[in-house]
Amino acid sequence: MRGPLAGSGARVTRLARTGCGAAECLQTARGASMPFFTSLRAAFLALSFAMTGGTSVAGLRAEAPTVQTQRDIVYATRPTGPLHLDLHRPATAKGGRAPVLIVLHGGAWARGERPKGWTGHRRFVEAGFAVVSVQYRLSGVAKAPAAVEDVRCAMAWIARVAEREGLDARRIVLMGTSAGAHLALMAGFARPADGLDICGPGPRAAAIIDLYGPSDLRAQSLGTWSSPSIGKWVGEGPQGAAMAARMSPITLVREGQPPTFIVHGDADPVVPLAASTMLKAALDRAGVPSELHVVPGGGHGKFDPAVQDRLLADAVAFLRRHRVIG
Repeated sequence: MRGPLAGSGARVTRLARTGCGAAECLQTARGASMPFFTSLRAAFLALSFAMTGGTSVAGLRAEAPTVQTQRDIVYATRPTGPLHLDLHRPATAKGGRAPVLIVLHGGAWARGERPKGWTGHRRFVEAGFAVVSVQYRLSGVAKAPAAVEDVRCAMAWIARVAEREGLDARRIVLMGTSAGAHLALMAGFARPADGLDICGPGPRAAAIIDLYGPSDLRAQSLGTWSSPSIGKWVGEGPQGAAMAARMSPITLVREGQPPTFIVHGDADPVVPLAASTMLKAALDRAGVPSELHVVPGGGHGKFDPAVQDRLLADAVAFLRRHRVIG
């Protein structure tokens, strides 16, 4: 078991790789271990950290929640065409209006599509969340900051329809993987002065779930790691460098930002763990509540199903601790 990460004023967690026998363990920065056992059911939970929608999981839990689904809703229209989202709402939301989980897919800002199902986010649905999976413009269609603007437009749409659809715009949680996590951070940290609210003022995010997303796109911060996908999205030359700085969530960290739950593998070959440790340190300095959960040996997502299940449970617990849900 490795020791806790340095510089962590708030909670940092490492999943144990060895020394726990048949059980998995969690190691917190305070040194307390908390075993959790791999059940047959958990081993087969294909939880969608890869934003697949998890449609193959539907039959694995008894008494599936009743969910009302609306597909292909146009939430904004840009010169490049309409943008769509899918809304999956529990038939009986707990406490009236449902909190909202906005799901953002990864794909290096250049590829991918919104998940078509909700079962991969079942823990959130069972906690009362409506799940909104959002299409955003990819780099081949529109460069930065278009994708961030789109997420902010989706948030503004939720605020507009909240009463009609039974949604609580005061409890929007942004969750994404990889580039989608970057967009979640950007949209969650953005201020009106940042000029990203092209659809009108949007609500403040209640929390952010960052699954191995890049936090700093500036060249001087990338070290030996770089990605051509960044240049394709932000542009090249001096203007691209300026946009990379503008699109770096770590530069927007300040006091009062939404509580942030972070997950990262320490063997991620695409987005280094440093992206999350640097973000965690910045959040700590600003006094923003946050947790960083490190998966030893974990790559760019695709974690062991039992580990993923535990992390999703921890994410829901984090939202409860910060009173996003009861």
